[in-house]
Amino acid sequence: MIHLLRSVTRCFVWLFLCVCFAAHAQKPPIQPPIQLAMIEGMSGPFANTGEAVLRNLVWAVERVNGRGGVSTSEGKRLLVLNRYDSKGQNEEALTSLRAAIDAGAQYIFQGNSSANAAVLIDAIQKHNERDLQKRVLFLNYSAVDPALTQDKCNFWHFRFDAHADMRMTALMQVLKQDSKLKSVYLIGQDYSFGQAVLREAKQQLSNLRPDVQLAGEELHPMGRVKDFLPYVSKIKASGAQAVITGNWGNDLTLLVKAAKEVGFEGKFYTFYGNALGAPAAMGDAGVGKVLAVAEWMPNVPGAESAKFYQSFKQRFDKPSEDYVHLRMQLMIEALVQAIEKAGTSEPFSVALQLEKADVSMGGQRGKMRAQDHQFQQPLVVSVMAKQGGAEVPFDVEGSGYGFKTVKLLKASDVELPSSCKMIRPTS
Repeated sequence: MIHLLRSVTRCFVWLFLCVCFAAHAQKPPIQPPIQLAMIEGMSGPFANTGEAVLRNLVWAVERVNGRGGVSTSEGKRLLVLNRYDSKGQNEEALTSLRAAIDAGAQYIFQGNSSANAAVLIDAIQKHNERDLQKRVLFLNYSAVDPALTQDKCNFWHFRFDAHADMRMTALMQVLKQDSKLKSVYLIGQDYSFGQAVLREAKQQLSNLRPDVQLAGEELHPMGRVKDFLPYVSKIKASGAQAVITGNWGNDLTLLVKAAKEVGFEGKFYTFYGNALGAPAAMGDAGVGKVLAVAEWMPNVPGAESAKFYQSFKQRFDKPSEDYVHLRMQLMIEALVQAIEKAGTSEPFSVALQLEKADVSMGGQRGKMRAQDHQFQQPLVVSVMAKQGGAEVPFDVEGSGYGFKTVKLLKASDVELPSSCKMIRPTS
């Protein structure tokens, strides 16, 4: 009897242990998060732009984590985004990169300076060659110097914004149809991107509108001009009927504000005239005269687009927070797609899948071009207008002014050839 009781007891203990083990086995082990690092100017003259980008990335990461994270062969993994302040300076960007890698980051995000992007690409290439166990990928959301995906293309760098030549191509599709336009003035920030904008503007004007006179051109120090009145006084005195500029952030806001003060009545063909204070600075003076080009803007026709924008406004409802870019959301979705297809967060494996990225959101679809890692997506040219009606249901930053669609361009309309001769690692 005693032996029987012992046997039964052992059976119950064994059964209990089996049940416990089975229950434990059903719960996959918690996997470490995937580390993301944003390296951007969070202080200094363009701090507002850095903070605006951060909100976009935070929102994108929240959505991914809200649906359970990223699926890998080891199980679900959450995304963690850490911010590093480069102050817009190359050396600070490099210091931030080293800190991010030391902290375990596998994916680096940056975009608000092509000069910063160039030094980061070079540093990442050297790091990845030196330390195969800690390689990183660079995802670029706004640094649009064409060279970054052309002569200086790099396997570890992926750009999700249209580069300057692509944006200029879109703008010129509208400018070339303005038969009344006889003279333009070119002004930009004096660094690689601003120089590229002016160079491409002159080239495309020569090809598409040789009848348009170049009234003047000027490059100014980036982020250091406090008063643009001397510049816009020269523009007005030149008799130019329009300005072409790639200026962004405060350099654009102060430029258009000064133009209003001197009574310049010409048009502004801009890359970024639809955000961060520019519409409010121009007011009525900008209506019908300030044009911008982007991959998307809130008043792009379509229910999916409106729903996307409204969901952002629910998350960030202050007028000062009204800065959303669909490409940044597509960028995060492309990364998630690539990690899930690779089954791992290991950067080389992910890069091979990211080259094939094909993602959609808010009615927008974009594909990565493997040849040069330049994202291909539709662009829209829009013009400043008063909020109201079916064409301008949404304004910008609570200003009462929004942007109306002038021309929608398919990805194929702005896809340009690349001179990229990429050196590809074998593993």
